[in-house]
Amino acid sequence: MRDIIIATHNKHKVEEIQQVVKDKINIVSLKDLGLNTDIPETGDTLKENARQKARYVYERFHKDCFADDTGLEVEALDKRPGVYSARYAGEHCSFDDNIDLLLKEMDGKTDRRACFKTVICFIESGEERYFEGVCEGVITTERYGNKGFGYDPVFIPNGYGESFAEMTGEEKNKISHRGIAMRKLIDYLLKK
Repeated sequence: MRDIIIATHNKHKVEEIQQVVKDKINIVSLKDLGLNTDIPETGDTLKENARQKARYVYERFHKDCFADDTGLEVEALDKRPGVYSARYAGEHCSFDDNIDLLLKEMDGKTDRRACFKTVICFIESGEERYFEGVCEGVITTERYGNKGFGYDPVFIPNGYGESFAEMTGEEKNKISHRGIAMRKLIDYLLKK
């Protein structure tokens, strides 16, 4: 089985990705490598941030690695929070802080369409490849469920009657933005 480093400190993200890759790839986290430094995310796009994080790790370890960046784009908010989704309510904010701000800004809005987008930058022997995933849905008026992380309690994917936070990890990964992008990466790796 192949070892690939994931350039994140987010333990929820690592767990979610491990559920998708199962026994096809051995995911090595930054914690496993003893890297506790915050990786800069100063890009203006998801692709730039994913590349920046992957490059940061590749340049330190010279091993195949990948990073993703994910954003929630809300139509009524001119596609915000977008690239700033993780720090929407400010630096060092919590998931709940972000959701509180989002629900406040969505108060009274009838257009609740939104989508999650994930861009993965995979660096293999120094070469970059990109994989993307999108999940369309709507923003709820309150939180539903207690699974998942981030904006999961306030996002219902199109065609479903429950939020990401009400779904099992397996259910969510079948349709989620990150699950779609990860399956594209896995397909690429398995064809090699």
